[in-house]
Amino acid sequence: MSTLNLETATRVLTAGREAARQIGVAMNLAVVDPAGNLVAFSRMDGAWLGSIDVALRKAKTSALFPVPSSALGELSQPGGQIYGIEGTNGGLVSFGGGLPLAASDGTVLGAIGVSGGMVDQDVAVAEAAAKAV
Repeated sequence: MSTLNLETATRVLTAGREAARQIGVAMNLAVVDPAGNLVAFSRMDGAWLGSIDVALRKAKTSALFPVPSSALGELSQPGGQIYGIEGTNGGLVSFGGGLPLAASDGTVLGAIGVSGGMVDQDVAVAEAAAKAV
């Protein structure tokens, strides 16, 4: 598989929602293609409205720079080489909850962004979702 289709994106969202249910947190989950364009989105009942945009931006961040969104955050601290990168590309997120989605051959298919819990919860749900690829 070298592209992210709706069937795969839906499977990723389903796995993410199940992981969020298991920890008891309503979340927003976004799956995007390698260019950061939305493929599929899910807002669980009761998920924070403000987290919709955060989930989308986490996914976009990890699609455009195919690393976990938290890795970008480590490099963009004041004095860092990419300080201020969050203001580029229409706004990025530099904390955990965004992960690239890759095919078995390593090809980046897109990314998942999760928001609605504490950062460690968002990361755990994103990791569970990414395994569904």
